[in-house]
Amino acid sequence: MSIERTELANGLTVVSDRMETVETVSVGAWVDVGTRDEHPEVNGVSHLLEHMAFKGTERRNAYAIAAEIEAVGGHLNAYTSREHTAYYAKVLKDDVGLAVDLLGDILQHSVLDAEELAREQAVILQEIHQARDTPDDIVFDHFQETAYPDQAMGRPVLGRPELVKRMDRQRVLDYMQEHYSAERMIIAAAGNMDHDAFVKLVEATFDTLPEHHETAREAANYTGGDFREARDLEQVHVVFGVRGIAFADEDFYTASVLSTILGGGMSSRLFQEVREKRGLAYAIYSFLSCYRDCGIFGVYAGTGTEEARELLPIVMDEIEKVQDSVGAEELARARAQLKSSILMSLESTSSRCEQLARQLMVFGRPIPTDEIVGRVDAVDEAAVSEAARRLFRGTPTVAALGPVDGLCAYEVLSERLSR
Repeated sequence: MSIERTELANGLTVVSDRMETVETVSVGAWVDVGTRDEHPEVNGVSHLLEHMAFKGTERRNAYAIAAEIEAVGGHLNAYTSREHTAYYAKVLKDDVGLAVDLLGDILQHSVLDAEELAREQAVILQEIHQARDTPDDIVFDHFQETAYPDQAMGRPVLGRPELVKRMDRQRVLDYMQEHYSAERMIIAAAGNMDHDAFVKLVEATFDTLPEHHETAREAANYTGGDFREARDLEQVHVVFGVRGIAFADEDFYTASVLSTILGGGMSSRLFQEVREKRGLAYAIYSFLSCYRDCGIFGVYAGTGTEEARELLPIVMDEIEKVQDSVGAEELARARAQLKSSILMSLESTSSRCEQLARQLMVFGRPIPTDEIVGRVDAVDEAAVSEAARRLFRGTPTVAALGPVDGLCAYEVLSERLSR
């Protein structure tokens, strides 16, 4: 393997994946903190901090940060998830030093200016309003909150407007000081670069990270339930799901194959039955969302008012059928889809960088591609049906927006799952 890993004296993990045939390098800092680490009164602070990191440091203002990376044709970005926050750059191979310097600067020397904070709070409020005006987006927030009510795992990544508006500079700074220590951070790179030289850059740059603080992450408690909001829309946007599995679960690859068979492409059972044969929806797919200690297996669809009545019973029909039998041809097709996705991602420095960081964060080690492909190939028909029987039972979660009156009753769906 081309992967090398070094632990620095301050506790920072540095990992790289050398790709000699490309001209670029992707570099990123993955911090082991996200929405599920937030206390209720600061929901959204992880995302706000991610925004504020780009708004000025002791050496650079917001314009200089953007101008310097774009002056070399690179780009710099970030995102927040429920379990981690990532800051990453992609540059030509000769500009790795600049990428590391920019990342180190924004993560250690951000000034969190009060005027910039006020402006960025206004920007995030617009982002929240935009999400709320996008039903096929916001329905997933309602789904997550219904599955995990009154707990960090169920709160929105963007935060709630009234909380985002109240956060002051000190609160954001305290959160950064508490969570952005070297022990919680992985610096990863993939592309045409030398590991030892990269380690020296990181060691010289990331030298003022805050002291590590032990914090307890709230355990997730899947509850499930029913959320329906009537809106004046042309379509009903509905997400149906059940308790899923964690990343490290022995059935992870089997469940991934199951999701592909059920709703992972145009040849999947749900796409063929719901869209191609019956014309009930334009968009329908299944998804497997995994976390450290929990997960959700779900199905999303957008359907018309008249078609809504048929939709969920047909989804349940397909869920029941896959528990009984899986064909050799569709299994082979699903495995091929997963493997091609894995192998194609290896051609991207960005994908390899992110995959490397996430594997270290979740599993504590890089996972060889051959091992992943072997696990996918080992999934057989019986295992898929058994995983379906394991997953599709218990309390379901339903979230729907739009003209919801015609949707199948929650009690009917619960009863079918309990059979």
